Amino acid sequence: MSTNQPHNPAAPLPFAESMVTTALELPGYRIVGNFGVVRGIVVRSRSVFGTIGASLQTLVGGDITLYTDLCEKTREDAFQRMIVHAGERGANAIVSARYDANDIMQGVTEVLAYGTAVLVERL
Repeated sequence: MSTNQPHNPAAPLPFAESMVTTALELPGYRIVGNFGVVRGIVVRSRSVFGTIGASLQTLVGGDITLYTDLCEKTREDAFQRMIVHAGERGANAIVSARYDANDIMQGVTEVLAYGTAVLVERL
């Protein structure tokens, strides 16, 4: 699967999400191969209806759930794409996983999930 194509949520991932960590190592495993940096990128815009709904939520304060849900979905999509990219390289785990986000233009945000694709074996 090309990382330029969206991940099909029904398609199995090459390895479990539990094999992704923000740490430099995966407890109980030894790194035996390094495939370099992998990434998953998603660029999303807010819909007019979502923006109006979120604006109304700001009037009452608290969690702006429309934006919270959009951000969570976008991060999850970027995360899944990162895992697919690692699997394409032959990895079975990702270490040093991180997120980054940038505004591309008014109402359009890029979310990037990235980390180091590695091959691990159980100790």
